[in-house]
Amino acid sequence: MSNKLEIIYCKKCNWLMRSSWIAQEVLSSFDEELSEVSPIPGTGGIFEIKLNHKLIWSLSDERRFPDIKELKKLIRDQIAPEKSLGHTDR
Repeated sequence: MSNKLEIIYCKKCNWLMRSSWIAQEVLSSFDEELSEVSPIPGTGGIFEIKLNHKLIWSLSDERRFPDIKELKKLIRDQIAPEKSLGHTDR
């Protein structure tokens, strides 16, 4: 297990709490599959999520924050495609 999730957030926009909540939610579903989840402060309105250094979500591209169910499915599809997400899969 060497999967790494990075959540790059704008500290000037006060998105630390959002990034921390996302980290907690992701770890609750992928504690066996992820070796690291890192909130990383940035600036300029950034909010990006990278899995193994590959961009999987960008606020500037999507023009919205990710829905947690949507994000969990994106992560699952890349690191644990056979894993059930329970009610999130519905």
